[in-house]
Amino acid sequence: MAKTQLGARVDEDVAELARKRAADLGLSIGDYLARLVHDDTSGLRARAVDAAARFLADHQSVFDDAEQAQQMPSGGRAA
Repeated sequence: MAKTQLGARVDEDVAELARKRAADLGLSIGDYLARLVHDDTSGLRARAVDAAARFLADHQSVFDDAEQAQQMPSGGRAA
């Protein structure tokens, strides 16, 4: 597939985040940005967010119980 060069201006902090994340993934900045655009326009990102929201809704009580257990004073026991 032929490649087309795009140009964009972003804040330096955004550019640094993009550089670091691309490096973490072993991608060039261009390939990383292409992946983001593809995921966004294909609906992949929206489906992932929806799945995460469903997971949290279905398992909220587990998270609530874990948070409550962490807040108990040490040596305290639930009745």
